[in-house]
Amino acid sequence: MTNCLFCRIVAGELPSKKVHEDEQTFAFEDIRPQAPTHVLVVPKKHLRGLKEAGPEDVELIGRCHLVAAQIARQRGIENGYRTVLNVGPGAGQSVFHLHVHLLGGRRLDWPPG
Repeated sequence: MTNCLFCRIVAGELPSKKVHEDEQTFAFEDIRPQAPTHVLVVPKKHLRGLKEAGPEDVELIGRCHLVAAQIARQRGIENGYRTVLNVGPGAGQSVFHLHVHLLGGRRLDWPPG
């Protein structure tokens, strides 16, 4: 999708601080980090959000979470991190390309906000 910010980052049209890339996913540092580790894991396939996902997207969504877990291990934050999917503008989703936030490296209280 040509006007999607994250599709343009995945395509290399816009700069990012890449953390991970494989055939199906791309992960990069958030430009407004909310924790010492704040990485976004996106599928390379454009998927507007979780509510638009279908049964064919199950493995891809799971893969995004497993990539987040791998990055958490690499960064040594396995004692506590959070993965977040914001769904819709009421939940804070501002880029409409499904993405998993990996947050860690500091205490994460509950409820989140």
